[in-house]
Amino acid sequence: MRALIVGYGVQGKKRLRVAGPDAAGIVDPVYAQADFKDVRDVPLDPYDAAVLCVPDEPKVEILRHLLANGKHALVEKPLHADSEADLRELESMARKTRALCYTAYNHRFEPHYVRMRDLLRSGELGEVYRCRMFYGNGTARLVRESAWRDRGSGVLPDLGSHLLDTARFWFGDIGDDFDVISANAFENRAPDHVVLGSEKSKPKLEFEMTLLSWRNHFTCDIFAEKGSAHIESLCKWGPTTFTHRTRVLPSGRPPEKAITLVQEDPTWELEYAHFKALVAQNAKTDLANDIWLLRVLGRLSEEAMASAGRK
Repeated sequence: MRALIVGYGVQGKKRLRVAGPDAAGIVDPVYAQADFKDVRDVPLDPYDAAVLCVPDEPKVEILRHLLANGKHALVEKPLHADSEADLRELESMARKTRALCYTAYNHRFEPHYVRMRDLLRSGELGEVYRCRMFYGNGTARLVRESAWRDRGSGVLPDLGSHLLDTARFWFGDIGDDFDVISANAFENRAPDHVVLGSEKSKPKLEFEMTLLSWRNHFTCDIFAEKGSAHIESLCKWGPTTFTHRTRVLPSGRPPEKAITLVQEDPTWELEYAHFKALVAQNAKTDLANDIWLLRVLGRLSEEAMASAGRK
């Protein structure tokens, strides 16, 4: 498979390294050494797919061009659009031309995320009561100095999309009854610290995301009928630990199993390999998850900006 890298910023550079010999060229309007400035100027024959690492606004138009011409697309999350109808149009177009449109949520390939999914599916935890996640990095200043990143609802679509997608990866259909518990713009124009919650879902969910965690960090705690499960950090910030505790009745210190990994982040390579495998299998484009995220993030974004005093 020959793949264009469209957008040569931080993510584009990562994607180029992962694509390796598959890379068919770089498309970027600013990067001086780019092969093309606009994807629509690229001849169709030399490539089969494109990896989109571009800001939200141009994604739909670029995808329309690619999918109409039967080109597969791996697009960085979230798949932003003005309306759900735009995404349904892309899905229909992709199915008509037999192109695959796949949105990248690389954390689904994090080893401990997969381990958590498998534990939940096993039923070993029994009824799951509550899940809380924290995802933080220290990029507030970098975001503030970016003309296109420090606007709108800020950290919410950036990190919140990962947390919402992770919950669906683990729990399936979680509904859309989330509320903004708090949203603040401490240093930035757009919200840089947001807390979401859903008390009606099963399990109950609470997500906190911030650009003000000066040491990049992720934690997850799941509390259930027969025990609990916990993730501390990610491979890219390792070491990362998965802990499974088994409940002692009526009470007592639980036995626990802990697995700690110290390794490079494997998610980019695993995700790209998964994308290629889906293309080889002629997998059908399914944007149901993206449509759900667009609807939920759209509503929550309005709430977050209002709560943070931003329009």
